[in-house]
Amino acid sequence: MKRAVPVLVLSVAGLVPVWRYAPSPDTGSPSASAAVPAPASTPSVSSSGGGATVVAGPTVDTEKGPVQVEVTFEGGTIASVRMLRQPDHPQTTAAVPRLIEETLRVQSADVDTVSGATVTSDGYRESLQAALDAQG
Repeated sequence: MKRAVPVLVLSVAGLVPVWRYAPSPDTGSPSASAAVPAPASTPSVSSSGGGATVVAGPTVDTEKGPVQVEVTFEGGTIASVRMLRQPDHPQTTAAVPRLIEETLRVQSADVDTVSGATVTSDGYRESLQAALDAQG
C-alpha cells in the first residue's frame, strides 16, 4: 500500500500534460492535412559575381506555413542554403540549422526529417529538390 500512493500520484502527474494538450490553432482538420498542397511556383535561377549561381526554390505551402529555400552553388556543389520563408514556429526555428547543415554535408535533398518539425522538413526537402533540379 505504501508504494501504491506514489505510483498513483506520479501516474496522474504524468497524464496531466496529455489531458491539457491542445493542438496549435493553425493545425488543419484531419481532412485538410491529407489534402495535396497547392502547386509550388517555379524556381528562379540567377548568377552572382565570382561564378556562383543562386537558385531560389519554389514556395511550398505547408499546414504550418510557407517554406522556401535559396541555394548557392559554386563549381557544381552546394556552397550555402538559406531559408527565404519558414513557418513562425519554435520547432522550425530549431530545425532549420540542422536541415541546412545536413544538406551541406550530403550535397543533396536526401536529408533526414527533424523530429518535431516534420511538416517543415518535408517542405524544405521539396523546395530544395526543386532548386537542385533547376540547377541541373
